[in-house]
Amino acid sequence: MEWTKEALKELEQVPRFVRHMAKKAVEKAARETGMDRVTPEIVLRTKEKYFSLVGKEAESGRKTTKVAVVRCHTVAEVCPGVGCLKAFTHRKLNFSEYGPDTEMIGFFTCGGCSGRRASRLVEKLLDHGLDVVHLSSCMCMDDDDYPRCPFKNQIRKAIEAKGVKVVEGTHH
Repeated sequence: MEWTKEALKELEQVPRFVRHMAKKAVEKAARETGMDRVTPEIVLRTKEKYFSLVGKEAESGRKTTKVAVVRCHTVAEVCPGVGCLKAFTHRKLNFSEYGPDTEMIGFFTCGGCSGRRASRLVEKLLDHGLDVVHLSSCMCMDDDDYPRCPFKNQIRKAIEAKGVKVVEGTHH
């Protein structure tokens, strides 16, 4: 599909890591409206459609709490995370204090013993407004099914050092 210079300039405003997907969405929107050429207007219209949630926080007057869950890398081999995600979705157990203005923006493993990945991923999520990290229940338990994570305190301290609140547990 042909793009005007002005439309390409608008596309350059989109973050590089999603630009390819944005370009496809714009071209699809152009085709759906019968256009064979992408103009700045169609880029802006598509951008508005996909980013319409941006700014809703300010409009509602409520701050969205942004949460992430870090889970055990080893346990992730046998656990798909359903318990953590259901507890969050239904605001149960360790997520019960959160209201409807809470969004999960990350769900990842620690990266293996020593928790080498957790700190780096939390750093990336700070750019997205991360407020709280939950250490998953599998990292906090100490029973026959889940041995206690020997690096839990180290991981907690590394996250807290970035100014992020840490909550121990998700669904147990």
